Amino acid sequence: MNDIKKDIFELEEELIALRRDFHMHPELGYEEYRTSQIVYDYLNLLGLEVKKVAKTGVVGLLRGKQSGKTVMLRADIDALPQNEEAEVPFKSVNKGIMHACGHDGHTAMLLIAAKILCKYKDNINGNVKFVFQPNEEEAGALDMINEGVLEDPKVDAAFGIHLWTPLKSGVVGLSEGPVMAALEEFELEIYGKPGHTGSPHTALDPIIASSNIIQTIQSIQTREIDPLNPITIMIGKINGGTGRNIIAQKVEIGGTIRFLFKNEEVEKKALLEKFGRVINGICEAMNVKYDLKFIPSNPSLQNNARMVSYIRNALTETYGTDENIEEYRCMAGEDFAEFSQRVPSAFYFIGNGNELKETMYPHHHPRFSIDEDTLKYGVEMHVRSTLNYLND
Repeated sequence: MNDIKKDIFELEEELIALRRDFHMHPELGYEEYRTSQIVYDYLNLLGLEVKKVAKTGVVGLLRGKQSGKTVMLRADIDALPQNEEAEVPFKSVNKGIMHACGHDGHTAMLLIAAKILCKYKDNINGNVKFVFQPNEEEAGALDMINEGVLEDPKVDAAFGIHLWTPLKSGVVGLSEGPVMAALEEFELEIYGKPGHTGSPHTALDPIIASSNIIQTIQSIQTREIDPLNPITIMIGKINGGTGRNIIAQKVEIGGTIRFLFKNEEVEKKALLEKFGRVINGICEAMNVKYDLKFIPSNPSLQNNARMVSYIRNALTETYGTDENIEEYRCMAGEDFAEFSQRVPSAFYFIGNGNELKETMYPHHHPRFSIDEDTLKYGVEMHVRSTLNYLND
């Protein structure tokens, strides 16, 4: 097993080709039919036990020579509803869809890791479950869990990787405890009474109510929450009105509430109650009606301390040092959190930020791209962390 780096070097061209093919043919959540079939066929050729789960998800099972624990490695396969602006030879051919979050790289890395781990099958005590998850952007992990992805055989632990442009290439973000935020989305509709802008006293203006709400809810995170508990309340959508001289009948607002709480369930309940109280108070004061709907997305992603230790060891073996580890947390949401709430897990970030290669754009940006030189490190981390865990 000292030849892992050599194995990866020999497969690097295939690794990059896979990533570019997935990038060129992006598919939205639960529509990843092409991607899913490529993954299924690839794992089948490796001799794994392969099945489809949650419509377009794929699971491949590698049984080691000796019985033992089962570790899960997960990659997400979906893309985003966005036009690509990066001028690369493998630019998306699907108009209005692009891989703007690195999932194409995650899929390619895990396929190559599966190929290498198959080579070392006789040195593995236990099982490796390769999970290619659909619809990560809309919380598809829970659907896979509900369809039994953590059973038969029962998963004992899980690892996940995210290629991450906010960190420079060569840096690895790794922390114990909560590392990515819980996410609660919301839709708010405010109903007024339409009228003429020349006679505002005859109408009830939902736009004025909306502007008050948008301003006032910000005070929740600065005045009603312990400042040691990170929280962000953001508005991503607002629609209302039909003409410049018409007082609107309805305004629609959509946004997200992200938080990293120590006592998540209790503090989340209190937070949502505060949020509802502010909206109710403003709407009552301005004599308008409203409808507030919360859309649960994912809990916070929790890294188990022991699982993090396996990553640290693998990282030293992969990079030759542990000095490139950065204690890192962020307020982005990630539905790997669903796995981390159920089995001991470690999720970490492989830096991809490189201005010379123009891979410094944030995730979900139309010019987002990844530093392909880091893909081989992701493969090696998958392989080494798996062997470290199962052969401990």
